[in-house]
Amino acid sequence: MLSRFKSGSIRNLEREYSCTVRLLDDTEYTCTIQRDAKGSYLFDIICHHLNLLEKDYFGIRYVDPDKQRHWLECSKSIAKQIKSQPPFTMCLRVKFYPPEPAALKEEITRYLVFMQIKRDLYHGRLLCKTSDAAMLAAHILQAEIGNYDPGKHPEGYSSKFQFFPKHSEKLERRIADLHKTELIGQIPETSERNFLQKAQMLETYGVDPHPCKDVSGNPAFLAFTPFGFVVLQGNKRVHFLKWHEVTKLKFEGKTFHVYANQKEDQKIILTYFAPTPEACKHLWKCGVENQAFYKLDKSSQVRTVSSSNLFFKGSRFRFSGRVAKEVMEQSAKIKREPPEIHRAGLVPSRSCPSITHGPRLTSVPRTRRRAVHISIMEGLESLRDSAHSTPVRSVSHGDFMPRSRSQATDASERTAVISDEAYSPSDSVLPTPVSEHSAELSASRQTNGAPCSIEEEKESEAGTPRGDGGDLGAEGKSAQEGAGGDSTLSEVEQVNKFVLSVLRLLLVTIGLLFVLLLLLIILTESDLDIAFLRDIRQTPEFEQFHFEYFCPLRRWFACKLRWVGGLLINK
Repeated sequence: MLSRFKSGSIRNLEREYSCTVRLLDDTEYTCTIQRDAKGSYLFDIICHHLNLLEKDYFGIRYVDPDKQRHWLECSKSIAKQIKSQPPFTMCLRVKFYPPEPAALKEEITRYLVFMQIKRDLYHGRLLCKTSDAAMLAAHILQAEIGNYDPGKHPEGYSSKFQFFPKHSEKLERRIADLHKTELIGQIPETSERNFLQKAQMLETYGVDPHPCKDVSGNPAFLAFTPFGFVVLQGNKRVHFLKWHEVTKLKFEGKTFHVYANQKEDQKIILTYFAPTPEACKHLWKCGVENQAFYKLDKSSQVRTVSSSNLFFKGSRFRFSGRVAKEVMEQSAKIKREPPEIHRAGLVPSRSCPSITHGPRLTSVPRTRRRAVHISIMEGLESLRDSAHSTPVRSVSHGDFMPRSRSQATDASERTAVISDEAYSPSDSVLPTPVSEHSAELSASRQTNGAPCSIEEEKESEAGTPRGDGGDLGAEGKSAQEGAGGDSTLSEVEQVNKFVLSVLRLLLVTIGLLFVLLLLLIILTESDLDIAFLRDIRQTPEFEQFHFEYFCPLRRWFACKLRWVGGLLINK
């Protein structure tokens, strides 16, 4: 009896596993769910924990063992999507940025979007002019610490805060001046709403960058925003296609194609190359989801999309969920007491801190590989005065290699001054396959002596165990592992894909031949009087086939049909 009880308990434990979801304020929520639970179950648990009703804008993101990011699909089992072993670690993020975030119905939704955009600003995904950057930072200050108080906020208090990848003393003074003079009396809700109104006007609002290369080999970042498809190169937005102009998104291997119709029936095709086939597929799925969410009027209009023109090859994907117009209509019907919001305030944050633990330091000793103070400034190119002079540094797998140590050292020695015309931390934009912290950490570990520091995140977004090299980004880690195992694995994968393609082609060819044979038999046995059919009917081989095989088979089918008809009539 006891043994059966123990075996039953073990089976129950095997059917359950632990999931930890890191929220936007960097707090963690851990729950136990069934092994066959779908993504929608975990997502609903998190939304219930946050008291969130306008949940369609958010999603749960995870990173696989290959450092490739994915969005958790609500319609599929969690265990089948995540390749790593439990317990699983994921994070809640804004998946579809609201076109008008300040107009969201509930304050809790606006606060979560505010946290996400603040994170984007900190990681350099949200580019803006210096004047806009100062105002955004001032709104963050007002929302988190309230009105300026000379007793609590001494001279230079804004230098303790880290809002952007790069700071200058001039920008810090401007932030403090705005906070002292223009924002007095604003409550956190008002400051957050004004912050959202300012952020939504920027060109890179809603950008989640995917690193690619164009046909010339130049690095570029592709992104999908509430308004359309965006291509960023350097500090410039080189392409912008509205969603109604985009007709098709397609990928094959590492190649990603965007088909669009612009004014005067001008058809264009944009082609880019992702670092890996997995990154390209993730890019394609993100594009399909964003296009369906923002472009369609009803979710009933969503169709299954294929990545290839051939029906037997490629991936098929269908967006599941409500579209933007339906979400806004549903939000307008919400009638409840506003839920209480527990704002993070001035607490240390692993990935998007608002404040550091003291004044900015000029150098920090490196003592341990983990739990070490590292700089977000190291390894990043300093910005020049020109609005379009700083090239985007591509950080990715394979040929997307980070800069050398000497280049990083030269960059750290230069004075990082933000231009008065444009604040453009474009080279800090993170690639899609890497967690939001790892790319910056891998670059910053190369040198010391940067103006500001933050605490290293204790575990990666992937939630996988980290060994001696676990604190490196995807690029550093792959460089350390060497080309041996990776090249062997990639060769095996390529051979498997080639074999599967050959098998598919063979099966389709056999199927087509079988269909053609049936069609030929039907035509020859019909009464059609065509010259080449008469010639076939007069051959000895056809006569033998007709009398020895076709006629007995036709009588057998007719007999079976009469027997089935009799059974149906008798009933």
